Amino acid sequence: MADIMFAGIGGQGVLTAGKILIEIAAENGKNVSWTSEYSAEMRGGIALCRVVVSDEEIGSPYPDYLDVLCCMNEDAYDKYVSDMREGGCVIINRSVFGEKQFPKNVKVYGVDAMEIASELENQRGLNLVVLGAMIRATGMMDVNEFADTLEAYFNKKGKASDKNVQCFMMGYEKAEKMQ
Repeated sequence: MADIMFAGIGGQGVLTAGKILIEIAAENGKNVSWTSEYSAEMRGGIALCRVVVSDEEIGSPYPDYLDVLCCMNEDAYDKYVSDMREGGCVIINRSVFGEKQFPKNVKVYGVDAMEIASELENQRGLNLVVLGAMIRATGMMDVNEFADTLEAYFNKKGKASDKNVQCFMMGYEKAEKMQ
């Protein structure tokens, strides 16, 4: 089982990242849950979602501690890193992080998500870059199966674009272990 949080600000695709993950995990035979929290602002307010992915039945969608924390910005990291389990995995969008001392009891992976999305001319693909980094850091799903299902996800929504899968794959390839 993996207790996961995506956190950032509205407009960064935080909630969508969680929805994509649960749909792909469910299509690959996992049990999933998704809950969200966000402030009243349409863009710029706090946004987060909690995702549980498990081979077993899920008891609660509100874990006490996180296995994985995906931070779209530094404020999200500062607020939620203390919720990490020993040995958990934190993924950060290095594009918006200053110098940090990371806790020694977690693994930290970084990816320059904004730069990658910009280079691929897919500004809204920031969340897909972070998803790619998360799949690399955790190994929770096969990267190629995830990419194939991601492409089908966007096709079904009528938003097919090679750039979506490219953002995901670049996030996977460019994620670097920082600690």
